[in-house]
Amino acid sequence: MQADTQPLLSVRDLVIEFTTENGVVRAADGISFDVHENETLGIVGESGCGKTVTGLSILGLIPSPPGRVAGGSIRFMGRELVGLPDSEMRNIRGRDISMIFQEPMTALNPVFTVGNQMTDVLRRHRGLTRRQARDAAIEMLAKVGIPVPAKRIDEYPHQLSGGMRQRVMIAMALSCDPKLLIADEPTTALDVTTQAQVLEQIAGLQSEFKMAVVLITHDLGIVAETCRRAIVMYCGRIVENAAIERLFEAPRHPYAKGLLESIPRLRRERLDELPIIPGRVPNLLHLPPGCRFAARCPRADALCREQSPALVPAGPHGDFIACHHPHPGQQAEPAA
Repeated sequence: MQADTQPLLSVRDLVIEFTTENGVVRAADGISFDVHENETLGIVGESGCGKTVTGLSILGLIPSPPGRVAGGSIRFMGRELVGLPDSEMRNIRGRDISMIFQEPMTALNPVFTVGNQMTDVLRRHRGLTRRQARDAAIEMLAKVGIPVPAKRIDEYPHQLSGGMRQRVMIAMALSCDPKLLIADEPTTALDVTTQAQVLEQIAGLQSEFKMAVVLITHDLGIVAETCRRAIVMYCGRIVENAAIERLFEAPRHPYAKGLLESIPRLRRERLDELPIIPGRVPNLLHLPPGCRFAARCPRADALCREQSPALVPAGPHGDFIACHHPHPGQQAEPAA
């Protein structure tokens, strides 16, 4: 969280709850972070840690019922989004904040052509005529690397490959020149070559449009290549928020350290040499007292099992950590 400039997006103490048959689940519990203009922020963690619902809450897309934003603040360009009427949120979605959803086949409407879906967005937010919107959509499809865009625009989602559908989602998300793009697992189910192409296109378009990006993923390799800063989430909470170079060179939270150590490396000759994080993620309906990672943590003691650690500043560079016994950070560089 940088203090020198006004953030584009500021999330504070965000709480998201879902009512289930067995009780209330807090999918996100006290989430706080900032995103600055032209910054790429990664949100990483295991499935179910609260990454996606955090992204959906920014756009006011938490399904209610069963979900709701139970507390906290989401401010975008100084404007509070929590509690904003849906009619006003619709003016923000697509125009100022866009989202690339995890599975384009379900995010795209199968009964409408690519052109129908793209031109609707352009006509609503940019006030274009039907002809102007179609021309703008074709131009955007070309920018994201779709061949013969004038032909593809009249095709249905099922007629496109997975990589093509993902590019259509990117084109739709960027067609109104948003200030913030939320990309939820944008390379899921794509082959390695297509993944690299999609990430390269997002980075190039970010530079062209001068937008900020929140990249939600479980893939630490993608985060290392594309992000300036990353948030590590565990069981609905942020456990570490650090610049990429410090997070990868000297992770401070034991969970972040475990994630990084479990990445396969070429120097390991056998699969059984791959470190793992022991234990299981606790049930959100029956959370233990104290730190939620304590039962799996080699550094945990009685304090960890009794008292939940707060997210507090870690060093002079704007990093944050939620741990009673963090690993040591990077050594300060000697003065010149």
